[in-house]
Amino acid sequence: MINDILKDAEERMGKAVASVEVAFNKIRTGRAHPSLLDPIKVNYYGSETPLNQVANITVEDARTLGVSPWEGNMVPEIEKAIMKSDLGLNPSTTGNLIRIPLPALTEETRGNYFKQAKSEAENGRIAIRNIRRDANGTLKELVKEKEISEDDERRGQDQVQKVTDKYVAMIEERLSAKEKDLMEI
Repeated sequence: MINDILKDAEERMGKAVASVEVAFNKIRTGRAHPSLLDPIKVNYYGSETPLNQVANITVEDARTLGVSPWEGNMVPEIEKAIMKSDLGLNPSTTGNLIRIPLPALTEETRGNYFKQAKSEAENGRIAIRNIRRDANGTLKELVKEKEISEDDERRGQDQVQKVTDKYVAMIEERLSAKEKDLMEI
């Protein structure tokens, strides 16, 4: 029973860490990376479709992304979607290739992106602590129903805390890696 609670908590904490990673991928660093365009949706025959499902996204150099639509008639739609996104990117088109130069980050924007990354990391830590609270609450319920002893509850809480510490450390590692990326010139 305790193992089931631990397994469930660990699974949910893993999802919280994955969610933080997704949020970090949306935060732009100085380098071009195809995942920067992940949030962009394109009008594809009447439905909103992720950009990476209608075009090939490549890194041309450290500060330029290339987008090659699979259908030539999608070029204006893709350009419009990139311009409307809140990423502050200005695409330029050459035939069927859309080039997206990434502007250099100023010290101020780096600081703002780092604040955003810290906020996302804190949200992840809060989610993990909430999962710990749920697991400990379930253990208390089992003691009330006399399904486990108080000693088992204490051991279970210790194990939940160890799992919590492990996942919080994972978020900290990812935050320090993101900080290093952001502060790199």
